[in-house]
Amino acid sequence: MASKRTQIVFALVDLFKGTLDGATLPYTTNMYENVYPTQIFFDEVTDFPTICLSQGVETRQYLPGNFKWAFLGITIRIYVNQENAKDALEAIFADIELLLDNNNTLIVDGNSLCTDIRIQTISDDEGLLEPIGVGEIELRVQYPV
Repeated sequence: MASKRTQIVFALVDLFKGTLDGATLPYTTNMYENVYPTQIFFDEVTDFPTICLSQGVETRQYLPGNFKWAFLGITIRIYVNQENAKDALEAIFADIELLLDNNNTLIVDGNSLCTDIRIQTISDDEGLLEPIGVGEIELRVQYPV
């Protein structure tokens, strides 16, 4: 059985693949199922746009009654290759933000995986690689341990 950390990443991948398909309103992005639960580096990407999710640092908060919260950092890296790459990244950022706002908790097979997903930072390459664009979203996912 996979760890809760891994389950959360795979649930996000499934959510992105199932929703960012160009047909599910109000989202406009079509990722063509190019969403992966691991980091793929720029020179390895062959299909655009691509989203890669990777687990980061997990911190813990210990509370009375042996209750623990875990806070998992997840990096979402986005690669595009088109004219106006910055505009393409902004459209994907907007769709991901809306998608996470609408799915703030992840429920898989009737079980809640997490209680809160928050975007910490959103950044891009400032157009340095045009027509390639690289964007990044840092998430903080909260869940009980």
